[in-house]
Amino acid sequence: MTVITNIEDLRVLAQKRVPRMFYEYADSGSWTEGSYRANEADFQKIKLRQRVAVNMENRSTRTTLVGVDAAMPLAIAPTGLTGMQHADGEILAARAARKFGIPFTLSTMSICSIEDVAQHAGEAFWFQLYVMKDRAFIERLIDRAKAANCGALVLTLDLQIIGQRHKDLKNGLTAPPRLTLPNILNIASKPRWALGMLGTKRRQFGNIVGHVQGVKDMANLGAWTSQQFDPSLNWGDVEWIKKRWGGKLILKGIQDVEDARLAVQTGADALIVSNHGGRQLDGAQSSIEALPAIVSEVGSQIEVHMDGGVRSGQDVLKARALGARGCYIGRAMLYGLGAMGEEGVSKALEIIHKELDLTMAFCGHTQIENVDKSILLPGTYPTA
Repeated sequence: MTVITNIEDLRVLAQKRVPRMFYEYADSGSWTEGSYRANEADFQKIKLRQRVAVNMENRSTRTTLVGVDAAMPLAIAPTGLTGMQHADGEILAARAARKFGIPFTLSTMSICSIEDVAQHAGEAFWFQLYVMKDRAFIERLIDRAKAANCGALVLTLDLQIIGQRHKDLKNGLTAPPRLTLPNILNIASKPRWALGMLGTKRRQFGNIVGHVQGVKDMANLGAWTSQQFDPSLNWGDVEWIKKRWGGKLILKGIQDVEDARLAVQTGADALIVSNHGGRQLDGAQSSIEALPAIVSEVGSQIEVHMDGGVRSGQDVLKARALGARGCYIGRAMLYGLGAMGEEGVSKALEIIHKELDLTMAFCGHTQIENVDKSILLPGTYPTA
């Protein structure tokens, strides 16, 4: 593929270059994958109003997200196992985000550690936290994020228990992969990926291995993580984490208006309307469908962000028009990373930015800060 023009091109290339278990880990949802598909499909239902004979000069997509300057209303979402899509994946994605001028969020379940990524990330380096039963470990994670100068803590609330993802079970997902005959044969067909992995020491969960008592290698990590996600997580825990952290707090995984009200009461700086990419509750609303009601209820009290199904600059523009301060990309970034490493992530950001910029102009606007529902065709978008 010599000419890459959209995110789908990057997805096709990533599928060719990344071992099946890791590609399908990224490109899948839970159970029927209905919510996963709806996240994308519901964006396509929203139609734009084309305007003509307006001055399209001096366009700007610049904005702020929780007070952080951003080249466009977009951040890189936290994604687990990013360093298994491409060697040193989190470091490469953080570099691309820094160069482009948007925030990068590192997952608790990353392959590269907080300390590794901090050496390459820009000022807009955020850390995503999962709440586990080992609260001493959580406290140490928060302290490590502080020491790494992370500018915001993104607390994920929708993974108290893990949704069933059929492909992961069928593929026997592990990191690094078990050397079974099917895995060996599949990896042998991905020489670029294999050579990259041979050239790095980062093949395990860098934020966990060596930082948790009794977890020194991968042999017992899987059992530890499956037992450690805390099903008893509650709003009182959010208050405790906010106090321990002391900095900007973003709450991820809000889909319901009542939960949005509770999020506001915690004093968090922002919330992310998200169904975890369709990877948790299959049958849940798409994120873009859930967005307007939450914006209507709490948008004047807290920054509302969203993720799920964002594959283009047009998606970013539609979300912004419906009240989202900004969006996050997970899979779009992973496709670029798996396809071409750091260059692929940069390409994904360039594609989305160009689509955003041109579409905004065709809709009669030159400043992203001025975009509202007037750019959307009435009757085609979800309402509160």
